[in-house]
Amino acid sequence: MRKLLLLVVSISFTSGLYAQDKKQAEECFKKADYKCAEEQYSKLAEKEQIQKFQSEYYNNLGTAQRRLGKTSQAFKSYESALKTNPMSAPVYANLASLHSQKGNKVKALEYIEKGLQVDDKNPDLYLTRSKIYDSQGKKEQAMQDLNQILTFAPDNIFAKTGLANLKKNNGDLNGALKDYNTLIAEKPESLLYNGRADVYFKMKKYKEALSDVNKAVSIDPKFAQSYVTKALILLDTAKPKEACENLDKAVNLGYEKAILAEYYTKCTKK
Repeated sequence: MRKLLLLVVSISFTSGLYAQDKKQAEECFKKADYKCAEEQYSKLAEKEQIQKFQSEYYNNLGTAQRRLGKTSQAFKSYESALKTNPMSAPVYANLASLHSQKGNKVKALEYIEKGLQVDDKNPDLYLTRSKIYDSQGKKEQAMQDLNQILTFAPDNIFAKTGLANLKKNNGDLNGALKDYNTLIAEKPESLLYNGRADVYFKMKKYKEALSDVNKAVSIDPKFAQSYVTKALILLDTAKPKEACENLDKAVNLGYEKAILAEYYTKCTKK
């Protein structure tokens, strides 16, 4: 009886420590402290015995490393997550997204197909494939994927903004602006103001673009993309010093610096 009691106490104590570690890791992520998140999720992944949870920790570890610009380590963590749980659609989505970002569209599409076999209602898989199709000039297929998301997730804001962005990328700036106006009227969010700012930027309406991107930042100061958009506006309005400052803010919030290399060159040369 005494041994059984000690075992129960030990298990309870260990579970408590795991819960604390997990909470700390999540807090680090929320604060955009990705170095801390990397350390915590690495510990959790090493200690966890249940494969499903271990896979989740490896997956989160990979995302933290991705935010830190540690692409090679992120690939390894995502692959460990997939090996631990081959039935995790979010891991397939992350691997697809990372491969696409690094330019390997073929590999990305392979992971998307495998992921959809696991879960054909995972929005991230369709979103990534839509972006790939768009980059390949396959506009109809890109639109089909976004509309497919809306069949099972009608309120998905990324699908809705994706459709607006397809119009923008195809030169229909007025159509994209109309879509963003409608979306913002329904639910004013940082993502939407940033999206409309980019449309205004493409229209060369810098005053309106800057107003919208500042609104996006005020709503969510940790939304890294807003600082990138603001930097582009500042570059186009001959303010390279301020542009670099905003690029730095984006990087500090987890935006991969390598992706911004071209913009850094422009803002440091002037």
